[in-house]
Amino acid sequence: MTGVAQPTPEQVRKAAEALKSAVDRHLAAVEQRQGESDPAVFAAYDELAAAAEAYDELLYDAYDEVTPFEVPDRSEAEEYLGPDNPDAISVLIRRDYVVKDALTLLDYARLADAESGEPGGGEGVESTSTALAVLFDVYDPDEIAARADEIGLEAGDSTLWVTAVDAAEPGEWLDAPFDDVDPQGVIYRFETSTAYEDDIEALEEDLR
Repeated sequence: MTGVAQPTPEQVRKAAEALKSAVDRHLAAVEQRQGESDPAVFAAYDELAAAAEAYDELLYDAYDEVTPFEVPDRSEAEEYLGPDNPDAISVLIRRDYVVKDALTLLDYARLADAESGEPGGGEGVESTSTALAVLFDVYDPDEIAARADEIGLEAGDSTLWVTAVDAAEPGEWLDAPFDDVDPQGVIYRFETSTAYEDDIEALEEDLR
């Protein structure tokens, strides 16, 4: 490779170790999956694909060798196969939070409950679960997302899916709202995750 520094054996070894770790994390995500369309599994898959590609490139540049496998791009593997003109859609949203400050969460919930005007408002908020129930009753999910830091929560990964579905009867799916999601019926999806930021930082570090 003219004008380009050849990767060192240490860089290739580091990429190999990163690939091994990505395989382990992907397996762990699969073992703990929450349903057929778990975003954690998808994120681990993307991380595995990126690690495999990085190792393959370094291996080829350093030793003129390639790996015997290829991880397909998930966007291609899950090509949309639904109708061009769906009669109905379903919007699925998942937002994860970590309870960063339980005391702040409790105080905020007590204040919100007291301001609701209900008799005894704020007096029954004694646990994190009760505080969360109060806050999600008072505020809609978008407002919770906007106030997360303020009320003692730390935002984690989030995803939004728009899927093509058959029109449902009122109350038909309420007992199991997130079952039977077909990945090939996903019209649009948007994700935020610190995992992607870590991947970008790692790739930038490798290029230095």
